[in-house]
Amino acid sequence: MKRTVFEKLTCLIVVLSLAFFSIPAQAQKIKWNKVKILVYTKNGKGYIHDNIANSIEAIQALGKQYGFTVDASDDPSKFTDENLKQYDALVFSNTNNDVFDTDAQRVALMRYIQAGGNFVGLHSACGTERSWKWFKNLLGGTFFWHEPGQSFTVNVLDPKNPSLSHLPKKWNRDKDEFYFLKEMSVNLNVLAVNDHTTIQKPAGKALDTFGNIFPSVWWHEYDGGRAFYTSIGHEKEDYLKEDLRKHILGGIEWAIGPQKPRNYSKAYAKTPSDEIQTK
Repeated sequence: MKRTVFEKLTCLIVVLSLAFFSIPAQAQKIKWNKVKILVYTKNGKGYIHDNIANSIEAIQALGKQYGFTVDASDDPSKFTDENLKQYDALVFSNTNNDVFDTDAQRVALMRYIQAGGNFVGLHSACGTERSWKWFKNLLGGTFFWHEPGQSFTVNVLDPKNPSLSHLPKKWNRDKDEFYFLKEMSVNLNVLAVNDHTTIQKPAGKALDTFGNIFPSVWWHEYDGGRAFYTSIGHEKEDYLKEDLRKHILGGIEWAIGPQKPRNYSKAYAKTPSDEIQTK
């Protein structure tokens, strides 16, 4: 049966629409000389990673190489509207447990994100503020458990993402920690997964939510901002290596995205338990 002109036109529109929405998101070209980031390293009571100093050194070295400005601090009093608005991204590098002294500091983080700010979490950042729902949703989940440090393989799902584009399809970690997270967000764009079949000495607490793999690198948009997280990077020596440094750089690039100034007219949080406002 012959189709009418209208039917043919409708079909063409549907095909074009599907083609448009199937195009993967691409990284924006970053003007690095216009970028300023804060590397936050506060830890609460509990285990503190010995990789923090090297992570700061790594990001500062990237700043010098690419021309962006890096501030580093473990002082939660830095979390005010006035101070945070200058930063294109906040990098929580191996933070753990409660990292704020007051709810006002937590609200300042919320308002920064709501104003279009951007977040990058490295490794144990997933163990940060474990009882704060908003933060867990920002990061994409919260720490559950990790296998004892050993070798395993990371399967790269999106080789075009700048955090992974320099890596082979299978990124072999000589020694790292295979993380499992719980309370995970449902809208994560997963970029890479850890392959549990490559663990030699499993300790028995592995989650089978995703079968034999578990997400290790992802990004999403959340409450007005963008967030990137990677569970890779336990060993302090790895922060001296090019593969992890480029991984972190690409994560910062992706989190910043379109590179626009913060707009605090969109910030609305008054308490850490405020519900997210949807448009």
